[in-house]
Amino acid sequence: MSSRQGGFTLIELMIVVAIIGVLAAIAVPQYQSYVARSEAASGLASLRAYQTGVEERIVSANLPSPATDGTIGDALEGQLGIPGDSPISITITTQDGNNSAATGAATMTYSFQGGGGLSGQSLSLNRTEDGVWSCTTTLDDDLSPGDC
Repeated sequence: MSSRQGGFTLIELMIVVAIIGVLAAIAVPQYQSYVARSEAASGLASLRAYQTGVEERIVSANLPSPATDGTIGDALEGQLGIPGDSPISITITTQDGNNSAATGAATMTYSFQGGGGLSGQSLSLNRTEDGVWSCTTTLDDDLSPGDC
C-alpha cells in the first residue's frame, strides 16, 4: 500500500492568493470612501450640535461684543463651549459693530484637518438674514452628506 501525503498544490495556493488580491483591490478603496463619507457626516453633525445655540443667541440678541471688523466669532465660540483647537469656526455679521443689531447672517464652518482624504476641505452651515439655514461644502458630491 502506498500512502499519499495530503495538502494543497502550488497552483491551488496561487489561485487562493490571486482571489484574495482581487478582493483586497476592491475592498480597500471602498473602505477608504466609507471612512471619508463618515468623517464628512461627523463634521456636519458637529456643526448641527452648535446650530441651536447660535440661532438662540441671534434671535435673542444675546451676543458677545463684536470684533473691530464688526463680526462675532471667537467670544461666541467660547460661550458655546467650542475648544480653541476645534476645526469649527463661527462668524456672525453685525450692523455697525453693535451686537444688539445683529443682521442675523451667520456662517459656521468645519475645516477638515489631519491626514485623511478630506484634509484642507470644508463644510459650512450658512444662515441668511431671514433665518434660513443652508449647507455648502467643498467636498466631492459622492462624499458630501445628504443634507448638503
